[in-house]
Amino acid sequence: MGRTTTRLTQKEIEHAKPKVKDYVLSDGDGLQLRIRTNGSKLWNFNYRHPVTKKRINMGLGPYPELSLANARKRTMDARELVANGIDPKVHREQQKRQEQAVTEHILVKVTADWFEIKKHSITEDYAKDIWRSLDKDIFPTIGQLPISQITAPVVIDVLRPIEAKGSLETVKRLTQRLNEVMNYAVNCGLIHANPLTGIKAAFKNPKKENMATLKPEELPELMAAIANASIKRTTRCLIEFQLHTMTRPAEAAGAQWEEIDFDNKIWTIPAERMKKRREHRIPLTEQALTILEAMMPISKNREYIFPSDRDPMKPCNSQTANMALKRMGFAGRLVSHGLRSIASTTLNEQGFEPDLIEAALAHVDANQVRSAYNRTDYMERRIPMMVWWSGHIEQASQGSLSVSGLKNLKAVI
Repeated sequence: MGRTTTRLTQKEIEHAKPKVKDYVLSDGDGLQLRIRTNGSKLWNFNYRHPVTKKRINMGLGPYPELSLANARKRTMDARELVANGIDPKVHREQQKRQEQAVTEHILVKVTADWFEIKKHSITEDYAKDIWRSLDKDIFPTIGQLPISQITAPVVIDVLRPIEAKGSLETVKRLTQRLNEVMNYAVNCGLIHANPLTGIKAAFKNPKKENMATLKPEELPELMAAIANASIKRTTRCLIEFQLHTMTRPAEAAGAQWEEIDFDNKIWTIPAERMKKRREHRIPLTEQALTILEAMMPISKNREYIFPSDRDPMKPCNSQTANMALKRMGFAGRLVSHGLRSIASTTLNEQGFEPDLIEAALAHVDANQVRSAYNRTDYMERRIPMMVWWSGHIEQASQGSLSVSGLKNLKAVI
């Protein structure tokens, strides 16, 4: 005949006092009340694992927060799971994770975690662009959805209005960014698979448009426009400096005095400011140095060479040169990034080595293996090319007053 367990009474529980060691009061069916030496009382369910048959303890909660009646109810629920071959402890943990996914693992929070890692591998301006696009077009509608509920149909519905407006490039960027977030969620174990893989097939492909730029023979027109434009001196110097150094708009606009080595005539842009996160050295020609000298009275005591007009403690906006070119009448014909294309096309036409031109433009070799081994920046061999390019710009400025030509001016009495 099996041993029977006398059921606990409310009075027994209330009068149970702590002893030298922890001890257990049994209520039957595996329900136990553990009396701790510090006087606390904890409910516990003791059972055999449905598969391994090993004895396992599962905490149910403290007394009196969990009453005797509710402790018995939880025990019966757990016993039913065991009878169906389910480990109640594992089952509870799974439920907890599911509840956590609904409250904590929402799209906006998971994206923030992904972004915290992502932003260290890209430039600050690009990072701002990524977050701004998601905050504007994605979060208002599905930002609060659990990551497990983000599916292809859900995202397609969000992006259809953007596609309808003709912003196909925006749709393309958003699908790429959301795919990165979902892959991150997979790697973190928040979802089993990325449901957005291949989602770009649901949208029209944006037409590839070449960046607006001028032909090499139109450089004199540009230099004349810059010379005659009604723009601030800082903006004018910024445009000419970017042209001479062949840098990207954000790289030129964010230039700092501490990056300039006047003794060796080198401008070193740190990796964190470069698109490809690789330090970039630029040999400075006499014309480029003249532009810097022209900026000294304005910003030599500041951090940035081309300070913002509104806040001198900050650099010019990367769009400053672009807006100036539009006001000069080059809208649709030239953007500030296109200044690099003028240089590239001209230098290629003149027969300069492609590797030198690519190094000057801070392009990383598409061949990843070659790029990994070829870390040289061809610094010494680039100097004659940069000298020729600055001389070419100066020649194109003949008849126009360029900042880089100020040294050659003679006083007329």
